[in-house]
Amino acid sequence: MIVPPYYELPPPGYGGVEQVCAALVDALVARGNEVTLFGAGSKTGTAANFVSTVRELQADRLGHSLPELVHLARVDRLIEDDTFDVVHDHTTVGPLAAAQRRVPTVVTVHNSPDGELGEYLRGIDRAVALVAISYAQRRVGAGLPWAATVHNGLAAEIRPKPAPTDGPVLWLGRFSADKGPDLAIEAVRQAGVRLVLAGKATEPSEQRYLDEAVRPMLGPDVELLVNPDRARCWQLLGAARCLLMPIRWEEPFGMVMLEAMACGTPVVALNRGAVPEVIRHGETGVVCDDPAELPAAIEQSRQFDPQACAEHVRTSFSPDLMASRYERIYHRWKHAMPATLPAGPAATSAELLPAVASG
Repeated sequence: MIVPPYYELPPPGYGGVEQVCAALVDALVARGNEVTLFGAGSKTGTAANFVSTVRELQADRLGHSLPELVHLARVDRLIEDDTFDVVHDHTTVGPLAAAQRRVPTVVTVHNSPDGELGEYLRGIDRAVALVAISYAQRRVGAGLPWAATVHNGLAAEIRPKPAPTDGPVLWLGRFSADKGPDLAIEAVRQAGVRLVLAGKATEPSEQRYLDEAVRPMLGPDVELLVNPDRARCWQLLGAARCLLMPIRWEEPFGMVMLEAMACGTPVVALNRGAVPEVIRHGETGVVCDDPAELPAAIEQSRQFDPQACAEHVRTSFSPDLMASRYERIYHRWKHAMPATLPAGPAATSAELLPAVASG
């Protein structure tokens, strides 16, 4: 298992990819697999055999290519010295090296595969199994040689709240126009309720958006929390009347929706990206087609059963279910020779792995 060299597993704060990978590693080990985790830092909180390629976490170089390139070069040298059945790569640059390995490689695409990323992925060797994390992501990356779709799983031993709360509405995410914190402020003001804006602002673009677009909109009805840690985020999710996701982009998945529902907190979101794959409209939240619908949906969210929200996460997005689906991909790719794989860029999960895709 190869993860980016930026954060620990599991991450103490921000790190959606790392959160998913930690859950997957532990579920795979619990199912009897031997997992070697290649990452950065001096330790891991997972059950994997941990191999570090660099002692210092590279979080301050997030977005730079060289940390990943050096990390992958070191990993590939180590892979040559050992015996593995399959490599599962979660990095961005790793797929380029995969074709040179003697070990079959599965790559999970965690970001939106449009623009330059989509162009890059179109050049990946067909011997690499590309896995999407939602059908919405596959639609954005139409034409890519997807091998399967596997929804992310959430590892969280959280007791859901017993009843709906009258706490503030919560917005939780990166400070970016794509995530719609400005729309969240407008929606709660129309609904006449309080809002907590809690988000990541560690990169220059996030800090600039926070300062220029968000802070001028603040008032006594909005509480701002910048870079809260994981423990604080869980407290906020449990206390909120709903999580508000007024996104403006095709969100590939949205782990924060699982986190909210696991706490028994329903989600109110705009119908973009994977939102309708994650929320059960009318049962665990409200999917809105227009920002004008958000204030009424916030009021409607009080009617949803917290136990139903949590049960939806337990049954549809468990780490064990995620691991079992990846196991099928591993077995299929371990025995598949490139010559036996479907030709052309439009290979689908039905052609390769007919029973793997979730949904």
